[in-house]
Amino acid sequence: MEKNVAMLLCREQRRVHKLLNMISNLNNCIAFSPIPRQNQVQRLKAVFVRINLSYNNTRLTYQLEHISKNSPCFMSTLLSKIDDNHKDVSRGLTKFLRYNPINEFEPFFESLGLCPYEFETFLPQKLMFLSDDGIMFENFHALCNYGIPRGKIGHMYKEAREIFRYESGLLAMKLRDYENLGLSKATVIKLVTSCPLLLVGGIDAEFASVVDKLKGLQVGCDWLGRYLSDRRTYSWRRILETIEFLDKVGCKDENLSSLLKTYPALVIEGSGKKFYVLFGRLFKVGLQVNEIYRLFIDNPEMLSDKCVKNIQKTLDFLIAIRMETQFITKILLSHMELIGSCSLPAPRTACLSLNVRQDELCQLLKKEPLRLFSFVSTTKKRKSKPLSEDSRKYLEKTAFLLRLGYVENSDEMVKALKQFRGRGDQLQERFDCLVKAGLNHNVVTEIIRHAPMILNLSKDVIEKKIHSLTELLGYPIESLVRFPAYLCYDMQRIHHRFSMYLWLRERDAAKPMLSPSTILTCGDARFVKYFVNVHPEGPAIWESINQSST
Repeated sequence: MEKNVAMLLCREQRRVHKLLNMISNLNNCIAFSPIPRQNQVQRLKAVFVRINLSYNNTRLTYQLEHISKNSPCFMSTLLSKIDDNHKDVSRGLTKFLRYNPINEFEPFFESLGLCPYEFETFLPQKLMFLSDDGIMFENFHALCNYGIPRGKIGHMYKEAREIFRYESGLLAMKLRDYENLGLSKATVIKLVTSCPLLLVGGIDAEFASVVDKLKGLQVGCDWLGRYLSDRRTYSWRRILETIEFLDKVGCKDENLSSLLKTYPALVIEGSGKKFYVLFGRLFKVGLQVNEIYRLFIDNPEMLSDKCVKNIQKTLDFLIAIRMETQFITKILLSHMELIGSCSLPAPRTACLSLNVRQDELCQLLKKEPLRLFSFVSTTKKRKSKPLSEDSRKYLEKTAFLLRLGYVENSDEMVKALKQFRGRGDQLQERFDCLVKAGLNHNVVTEIIRHAPMILNLSKDVIEKKIHSLTELLGYPIESLVRFPAYLCYDMQRIHHRFSMYLWLRERDAAKPMLSPSTILTCGDARFVKYFVNVHPEGPAIWESINQSST
């Protein structure tokens, strides 16, 4: 083991020595140029690219610019390990690389869209250079050459690493096999990035059956590609069963195509689960299969998420007041359009409003079922203004989330709508604030997915916290990628702890580029122990910092 490590170190040292002449030529253009601190990461990227270009083979260097531009965490970490007192960044970098070989897989995986905590388990134990894993790199090139975006390949590696060990030409052949089913190239790309496990083994028989079913419909088999998401998993067996079931109950050809176009979530979302749940409940209360089908044909909107919830509420309501099944089926068959558009109150609320007992309400609804819906419409009329405002906010937030890549009416979007507070334009303003600070749009999107509470902060608060990080501490904005929760900490805590850390740093009593998470996440007692008591004057300074804010 020690022998292997020694060989790797010697190998890296030989490569670094080979670069000394080239690096010395960079001194004039880097060390003496008046570039502000916030551009140091960009400056380091250029150095890193040129260093790699000098010793890697042509096949690898083709990817280096993309890797360097899309691995902000790796770059900022590398920058933090170089002595900040060096004006000559190239020399500091050379000195660091001489004794600290770079694991090239780290920036590579990050450039493919994976976060550091996601790819840590993927890092090879005995390899450090990408050129040493020719099989993986050849399959990576096969995906790139087919047209798959590099930012999606990380997800594919995470979900199906087996495909990166295929022998030469096999992966490209599997991609062509899916085209041979009748799918367009664009659909195949969307398909394998959303469901990379389809490339493991032979062609999935159940998926092939789904494609065959769709070929016979007007929607066509490329309909799938428009609604798949790489943030969900799919059961092709259940999707196939849902389509076959709709066909068996009489929903054929044009009707089925229209249904799939209007409500793709019926089959795609939850792989048909919601449809089965609704059908099961309707069947259980006494409706026949042909009656349920007729309801679907006459009221296709009943399959939307909102209508399904309203129908479920109505069934719960009628069962709660102990109405017999024959009367429930009569109400469902006669008033489905109204049921789907109204959200019923609880039985107790209805009883209080009509001033009747529960058994009396049941008898009343048997004779006059519209009485309950009249009560609901009166309630809505009384609250029409706030409902209108809520509806507008909902549409704005939905539009914002769609721009971030959420799938409409998905469970993930429903959850996000509850998490985000504020109007759609306010959320967009806060999002843009992070982009203007220097982060890539896709990077901000991932940050928001991992820490959605960030967008509940006001724009002013976000700007102040970014200013403290980049101007007060002098950290690159990319530090937020590793520690997005930084923005969620109280401004007073940030100011107090950063001020104390800066005071220590100026007196060489603390490391120059400690991670913000190290400074902020520890408890008060631990912070005092490691950031206050480490200097004789520390307690007095810490007390003055706390008093200044009060």
